Amino acid sequence: MKRLLFILLGCLGLISFVGTTGCKSKKATSDSAKKEITLAEETLPPPPPPAIDPSIKYNLPPNVNNRVRIKITTSLGEMIVELYNETPQHRDNFVKLVNDGFYNDLLFHRCIKGFMIQGGDPNSRNAAPGAQLGVGGPGYTIPAEFNAALLHKKGALAAARQGDMVNPTKASSGSQFYFVQGGLLNDAQLDQYQAYIQRKNPSFAFTPEQRNAYKTTGGTPSLDMDYTVFGEVISGLDIIDKINAQPTFPGDRPQTDVKMTMEILK
Repeated sequence: MKRLLFILLGCLGLISFVGTTGCKSKKATSDSAKKEITLAEETLPPPPPPAIDPSIKYNLPPNVNNRVRIKITTSLGEMIVELYNETPQHRDNFVKLVNDGFYNDLLFHRCIKGFMIQGGDPNSRNAAPGAQLGVGGPGYTIPAEFNAALLHKKGALAAARQGDMVNPTKASSGSQFYFVQGGLLNDAQLDQYQAYIQRKNPSFAFTPEQRNAYKTTGGTPSLDMDYTVFGEVISGLDIIDKINAQPTFPGDRPQTDVKMTMEILK
């Protein structure tokens, strides 16, 4: 059985963005974005596990009313991540897993240059070379928490998930996540992505600040309002670039394992 893809790719368009490299189609960006988002998996995975009970509250640190900050340490350096209060279920779940030591010694198991770095599969702990990774989790999903103010700029922390064919509510994986690398965009591209997103979210529009972030820092707007963004890197953004500079095997696993450890900053 093929590895379950939590993040969908279409003719490599998400890696290099429509209008730069990738498919190099003359069709509108919105058409290419549609292919990127709706590409079916070759082998249907089993249905997603049941969603986590949204009423569950975890023992959070005393600063939870502020943004929760988490340090992620890798062999290539450290990142400080801030979790958003606007996505409380994802925030609380991530904090619980960090407190439980769930992420310690897991790998960034799927790293695609110009797109993202993905981790959080518990099967990646002590995984043998060539082992199939990307299907593990804690046994539950989290309801989507889309927010037009929280988009896929470079450094965004977002939840991976199963594809729409088996996951029409777009529920997030209980543990797998990714950090956006992406690339720079221009206004014409952003206009086309905006038009596509508006098909399902008519009131959606990029703010001037969001446009500036995509044009100066980069990101992957083709995933906006389709995957839950629940935090961002506030220190150590270059670590994403360092991880994605590592050679990878077929399947996008780094040839030299990149392990992580996490702790909540007091």
